[in-house]
Amino acid sequence: MDIDAWLWWLIGAAALGIALVVTAMPELGMLAVGAVAAAVVSGIVGGGAVAQVAVFAVVSTALIAVVRPIARRHRSQRPELASGVDALKGKQAVVLERVDGSGGRIKLAGEVWSARALDTGRSYEVGQEVDVVEIEGATAIVM
Repeated sequence: MDIDAWLWWLIGAAALGIALVVTAMPELGMLAVGAVAAAVVSGIVGGGAVAQVAVFAVVSTALIAVVRPIARRHRSQRPELASGVDALKGKQAVVLERVDGSGGRIKLAGEVWSARALDTGRSYEVGQEVDVVEIEGATAIVM
């Protein structure tokens, strides 16, 4: 039984697709697309072996050259999820005990925190809302 070239290209594409799933290497998916393009050239267009290999190489290389930098850029721009004390920065709190440059107490995210004013000359009275700008140890710096 003689198998046509386009079928070999599709078998290769399927093998690359399986390898992609197993290894999670996106480049293998791009090579699989190149193999499908070569199968199209072989089966539909009727191109020879040189044309098939050329289409495979060009499509695969173009996809890797274009998609890889885009993926790298998206990976590096992923927003970071703030957690712990970093998540408290920018939150609003309510003053429980007068807060000034030397100290005080606030209610922040349902918990009582020691606090001090960012501007040492400024004070905040009980019931006033303040913004948390920094956390230093167990002390919230507010303004």
